[in-house]
Amino acid sequence: MVTIDESKCIGCGKCAKDCIAQMIEMNHKRARVSGECILCGHCVAICPADAVRIPEYDMDEVEPYNKETFHLDPQTLLHTIKFRRSIRDYIQTPVEQEKLEQILQAGRYTATAKNNQDCHFLFIQKNLNQLKAMVWDYIDQAAPAKFRDIPRDMLPYAVFNRRRKTDPADDYLFRNAPVVVFITSDWKLDAGLAAQNMELMAVSLGLGMLYNGYLARIADENQALKAWLGIEGKEIKACMLLGYPNVTYARTAPRKPANVIWK
Repeated sequence: MVTIDESKCIGCGKCAKDCIAQMIEMNHKRARVSGECILCGHCVAICPADAVRIPEYDMDEVEPYNKETFHLDPQTLLHTIKFRRSIRDYIQTPVEQEKLEQILQAGRYTATAKNNQDCHFLFIQKNLNQLKAMVWDYIDQAAPAKFRDIPRDMLPYAVFNRRRKTDPADDYLFRNAPVVVFITSDWKLDAGLAAQNMELMAVSLGLGMLYNGYLARIADENQALKAWLGIEGKEIKACMLLGYPNVTYARTAPRKPANVIWK
């Protein structure tokens, strides 16, 4: 619930004007909360007097805006977006916890529908071998020995599994990445938005990512795996491989002309 310190409130009305739920009103030149809201935090962010609080949230994380230190250069941002690549080959070096924390924050602070903040982030690094074993065991059980008897949707996994068994160094599904990241959400777009911000943060930290739809689907079907992860009843909406790239790109990749309509 939003609270407003009337002793600090200067009566500017900015919070009331910016409140999407229209649950803040002005009364005798003081802001008052008149009902329940979606706790989006806009009132906290816009208040020039620091009079607004949301006790359910960690207010110590709130940072004041500083025009001198906040500057996002548009050319640098565009260059970063253009230069990022889907990484399919990783160095076998663990990713530092502090970098994982920064990537988590990039996902956590991403916008969500109706401010539901429903994304659940799972980083698997220390227990990655156990995750892999559970994935491959599930594929072994789901894919019959004879290829002609394998369901069509399991064929790619059967191929991945055969390659792995023929050559243990052929880690096509996991790409030798040291970290696997799953995101669950009730809203598919929320997970995708969070994943994009997390990738940009990873790139800024010298890391690389690969969106892995194959692994997301097979992991979501594996109920024993989801129980082990502690996400029973939730749906995996995004999966990324994460680590230090074992490949260096000299330039951006070309693209088709933009398919765009200007009116």
